[in-house]
Parts: sequence; structure tokens; C-alpha cells
Amino acid sequence: MIKHARRLFLALGLAATTALTAIATPASAQIPYFQNLLAASQTKYAAIVVDAKSGEILYAKHADSPRYPASITKIMTLYLTFEALASGKLHLDDRVMVSPHAAAQAPTKLGVRAGDSVSVEDAMDGMATKSANDMAVAMSEKLGGTESRFAALMTLRAQELGMQNTHFVNASGLPDSRQLTTARDIAILSRAVMRDYPQYYKLFSMQEFRFRGQTIANHNHLLGRMPGVDGLKTGFTNASGFNLAVSAVRENRRLIAVVMGGPTTAQRDQNAEDLLLTGFDVMRRRANGEKIVVAQNMFEPTELNGPVVRPPTEQGDGEQDQLKIELTGAPAAKAGKIAIASGRERGGEPAKVTKAKWAVQVGEFRSKTDAHRQIALVEKKFAEHVDGARGAAEKQGRNYKAVFTGLTEADARDACHAMKAKRLACMVIEPA
Repeated sequence: MIKHARRLFLALGLAATTALTAIATPASAQIPYFQNLLAASQTKYAAIVVDAKSGEILYAKHADSPRYPASITKIMTLYLTFEALASGKLHLDDRVMVSPHAAAQAPTKLGVRAGDSVSVEDAMDGMATKSANDMAVAMSEKLGGTESRFAALMTLRAQELGMQNTHFVNASGLPDSRQLTTARDIAILSRAVMRDYPQYYKLFSMQEFRFRGQTIANHNHLLGRMPGVDGLKTGFTNASGFNLAVSAVRENRRLIAVVMGGPTTAQRDQNAEDLLLTGFDVMRRRANGEKIVVAQNMFEPTELNGPVVRPPTEQGDGEQDQLKIELTGAPAAKAGKIAIASGRERGGEPAKVTKAKWAVQVGEFRSKTDAHRQIALVEKKFAEHVDGARGAAEKQGRNYKAVFTGLTEADARDACHAMKAKRLACMVIEPA
């Protein structure tokens, strides 16, 4: 484990030594595993969800693909700042001089003039909340002499932490094609901040701070909106898309989610929130003894260019937990059976006993509205396979299963085969 008070200025030739083993394991080796709904054409999107305590990967999508970090870079800038504070090389009331180079950085920034100075504390607050580029550069010059030398130290520290696919060339995250990372590496960094410098992690939970008469709000909109969220950092450039590293705690369980390349702020935030909610649900159900894997409803309309977002609440359901992710039971020799026939048809007449008593489940949702939407989509896209079957939203516990009943075994298996060929998750259900 990296010691809390390492010396900042290690020789640049020092070999990388420490990795977060659980996170650094390739995503393909991690189970259970779930994916978020994402159009195949989206090239910027990447995401990962990690159990902060164990390092287990709960979700991975393009987690090792190179991405531009944008202002999430400042987590590393702050990590090295925390390191200097912990080692005594830096103090919160020390002054940070703003050079012409720092003052000339593009917004967002605090706008401190060249030749002026701010306290270390204010500089950190500006980076964590407003994502101030001028403060990032000023701090890099104070700690590294020059921004380029500090960026080399950032890259070195990244390698030591196990961030194998990360390279920094500046302290702010402003556009540079050489500055690259991955969703997995950002998760490693986020976990390292919490582990190595818990005394400073609370900086990321500030919803606002006061600076020279101004109240500056945090760019992380999940703070104060989603219960349990207490950090970390947002980022955006035209090349990167909308990025977010976020952590939350519920029932003494902490998760870290990283979403990169979101098409909008709102969709990025919704995506991250849904991933966290699903991850917490998985962990809760595991703690209660359930053996579950996390699968997804993989139906991805081709016209979408990014993560599928929740249905608008004005369409009849105001639940905030309208997840586009499906929790299913662990694979077994036989799929879980459900009662299909009630024994009577409408009108009170005895139901006819037929062989058409098989079913196909096409999703499980938090709201009845979402289940009915899925049924409608399947009816539209796979009409020839579910013709004559009855689509219904069947309540089970807190969730609703979207199920087509009244199929023969052959029809049910053919329908599910056709759906899987189009990347729609489904499950054939035998008669009770």
C-alpha cells in the first residue's frame, strides 16, 4: 500500500511499485458484471463501478479504452497536494503565487491576477468545486517548479498507483491529445484518494465555497441530490464529452462510479446515479444471501448515440429509480418458474389446457410503466415472434417483470433466440 506520507519529489526513474490489484484486473476476469444501455455507435462513452472496500468490479464498459480525462485530471493534482500536506512540505495557510502562465489559463478559473496569491486551502477549494484551471496550474508550479515537471510527477504517481494506461501532460485537464486515461484508472485514483488521504477527501463533498465575496458552487450536481453521494469530480471538453467520477455510501457500503463521454450533463448524471443505485441494490441483495448476477436489458435503439436515459416523469411515472438495468437471478439449470395460467379465463369459464403455456421474460424494472414500455418495444420489433402471446407486467417484490405468456416451447425458444440475436436479453420460462 502506498504510504500516506510519501515524499513528493521521487526520482523520475523510480519503478512503479504499487497497484490496486482488484481494480487492475482486466474487466473480462471480473464477475459478476453488468452493462449500461449504450448505443454501439457511441465511441466516447466508458464507465466502471467499483466496490470501494474490496475493489471488485461490478460494472465495466470500455473501462480500459483510452479517454480524455478533462478536469477529472485535478483529482491527481489534488492527490499530490494532499501528499505534500501530509508530509509537512505544504500547509493550508501557505501562499500559492499565481504566475502569468497560471493566470492565462482558459476558463473555468477563479480569475486571480498574475502576481497575486491565494492560500493553499483556497486553491484546493477552487479546484474541487469550480474546477479552477488557474489554481491547478499555480499549485503545480508551487509543488513541481514548472507545470511540465509536475505533470511528469503526476504520471509517475499514476504508474505507482496501478494506473497503467494514464499519461499526464498538464495539471488542469485542458485539451491536449497526449493526456489520456481510462475509466478503470480513474476508479483506481478515486479509491486511492479515499484510502491514502481520508482526512482530505471531504474536500470533494463541498457543495459551495466562498472566495473573495463570491459564492462558488460545485459542478458535481449529484452532491445534495442523490443521498449518500459525497464526491468526487466532474470534467468536460469537446473531445472528452461529459465525465464524472463519483462516490456514494449507503448502509456502510461505498461504491465508486466513473462515467466518461456522456453526451450531456444530465444524461451523464442520470447514468451515474442509475449505476450506483443498481450497484447498491446488488450489494444489499448479496448481503441478504441472494446469489445474483447483474444483467441488462440490452435492447439498444440504433438511433441513440449514448446511454439510454430514463423516461420523462411526465409520461406517467415519477419514480426516480427508473433504472434501465435489470437484476436477475444467478444462472441455474432451469430458469425460475412463474405461474402463468390463473386457471380461469375471463368470464369465469375454466381455462383450456393447452401446450401453449411457456413464457419469455424480456426485462425486470422498478416501475410498471417501464415494463409496459419494454413490452411495447418487443411487440413492435419482434411482432412475428410474439404474435398471439400476451404481454404483461407481473409484479414480483418491488419490481415488475415484462413477460410474454401463452407460447409453445418451440415458439418461446425461437422468440428468445431471435431477441438475443438482436442483443435483447431474455429468458425462457417453463410452465409451472
